[in-house]
Amino acid sequence: MEFRRIGDVEVSAIGLGGMPMSIEGRPDEERSVRTIHAALDAGVTLIDTADAYHLYANDDGHNETLIARALSSYGGDTSSVLVATKGGHLRPGDGSWTLNGSPAYLKEACEASLKRLGVDAIGLYQFHRPDPKTPYEDSVGAIRDLLDAGKIRMAGISNANPEQIRLAREILGGRLVSVQNQFSPAFRGSEPELELCHELDIAFLPWSPLGGIGQAGDLGGRFAPFAEVAAAHGVSPQRVCLAWMLARSPVVIPIPGASRPASIQDSAAAVDLELTGDELELLSR
Repeated sequence: MEFRRIGDVEVSAIGLGGMPMSIEGRPDEERSVRTIHAALDAGVTLIDTADAYHLYANDDGHNETLIARALSSYGGDTSSVLVATKGGHLRPGDGSWTLNGSPAYLKEACEASLKRLGVDAIGLYQFHRPDPKTPYEDSVGAIRDLLDAGKIRMAGISNANPEQIRLAREILGGRLVSVQNQFSPAFRGSEPELELCHELDIAFLPWSPLGGIGQAGDLGGRFAPFAEVAAAHGVSPQRVCLAWMLARSPVVIPIPGASRPASIQDSAAAVDLELTGDELELLSR
């Protein structure tokens, strides 16, 4: 496994996104636990989750609880695993997503996540998504307060634009360690944020890097260059996609979602795939 940095912590260059194991279409929990264990066996030491990754109204934090269970039942050493979670996005249980970026709510959400994860301090806590009803500086200010109080060890933001990245970095006193934005062959709109993170040496965590649930399996069919390069190397288009992202910048740490052991095993192997300059140019067009 190749390693990269989030703040002062070294993590695997490929992380595991937990969302598919807890929302619509989620598998039984035993398969999900096997998936998390397979990730750990492959050297993955970054697991991304959120309190909103659940299905039912009374199911808050399902994914956090699942990850805590999987880590506690794993036979190996998990002391180097960084669990990153998020607050500020909610799911009422009817399939919709809502927002609450108020400082009071974020602090309550963090306390609930601490209990579900069974830790004294969350390794990386991220403001999930800007809330138009709450000034951005107030939401990030709550994350700063949690950092100062020792409730979280590192602070990040998600779904942010360049202006918000710079503002968050200022509010956090230079302690912003990560930005988690959507980025994939299907969605390249976060190029400016990726470039800014490279400039500021902040980890950039692409979510849905393979195109998201329901789309990842057909990545090669939707984007021919990835299928072409995959055929040349005898690997999956998905593995090519992650290798392409890793080559973009040393701050990039993709977090592909998975709900089957084979999926995360294939993703983790992207660190061993070396692409030529011509291939990278082809994939970046």
